[in-house]
Amino acid sequence: MTKVNDPAHSHSRTLRSGTRIPAIGFGTFGSDHIGHDDMAAAVATAIRAGYRLIDCAAVYGNEREIGAAIARTLPELGLARGELYLMSKVWNDAHAPAAVQRSVRQSITDLGCKYLDACFIHWPFRNYHAPFARPDDRNPDSHPFILEEFLETWAALETMHDAGLVRQLGMSNMTVAKLERILPRIRIRPELIEMELHPAFQQPGLFEYARERGIQPVGYAPLGSPSRPERDTTPEDVNVLEMPVIRAIAAERGVHPATVALLWAITRGQIPIPLSTNPAHIQANLAVLDMEPLSAAEMHRIAAADANCRLIKGQVFLWPGASDWRVLWDQTDS
Repeated sequence: MTKVNDPAHSHSRTLRSGTRIPAIGFGTFGSDHIGHDDMAAAVATAIRAGYRLIDCAAVYGNEREIGAAIARTLPELGLARGELYLMSKVWNDAHAPAAVQRSVRQSITDLGCKYLDACFIHWPFRNYHAPFARPDDRNPDSHPFILEEFLETWAALETMHDAGLVRQLGMSNMTVAKLERILPRIRIRPELIEMELHPAFQQPGLFEYARERGIQPVGYAPLGSPSRPERDTTPEDVNVLEMPVIRAIAAERGVHPATVALLWAITRGQIPIPLSTNPAHIQANLAVLDMEPLSAAEMHRIAAADANCRLIKGQVFLWPGASDWRVLWDQTDS
């Protein structure tokens, strides 16, 4: 059996272009809890463990530290840049065409590479918030999704692809309704879509819509994001690792519930991007690649337990006068 700490291990997905991408990645969203240096150290630990996909973003504020950690770790392991798949994202305050180009170039500089394997538009609108904003804070410049603005932003990202600075393009935090309007109007279609995916929020409609169009889902918060910002928690939230079906399957298999949640993601076909700073957890999360996939019966049990519980709601991106976060996701008009 191939060892998960072997850089040449074969666990991967194939994108529409034929590019192979690791079947599991390492997330770097430190939220309000993980300092930049601690996150960079965790990335180094992850690469040593065998992770070859690192999911970054400009807004996380830690790409420079992560880039330095990568620069130290690759020579130590005898790895070349091409053996890593590095992803970043353009933040909401950088959607103007010139700003998109600056953002991509800055991420490339900070990560210490000559190109990004993939770059995403982080959110489909130009709304942003001050650090540590409260759920009821409203930026007066925020507004609902505007198709023409997004198309302008996407066209700027396409120029980065044309220049060889970004190899695959991605969208994030989308809905089917938005994609229906966007996809017929763009020159280069996304190969990746990043979305919240875990057993309590399976998004079957968006998931299948993307897959049918050759867009590979990347699932963030695969364990339910227990360290997500306090502003994104509500009393109704489901604890993924406490779901009865997840705990039952974990007991039957003699594994941790987190292992079941990741096995569900791998078996289903998305690319999960778990995050941990604990070396043992980092290794354990990667080890699911060499475990027996969930059976059809186990997958059916988990599908039936979908709670449709979005944990990353995005309240801070609402505009003045909007009170329901569901409007961000095309579920309500106000």
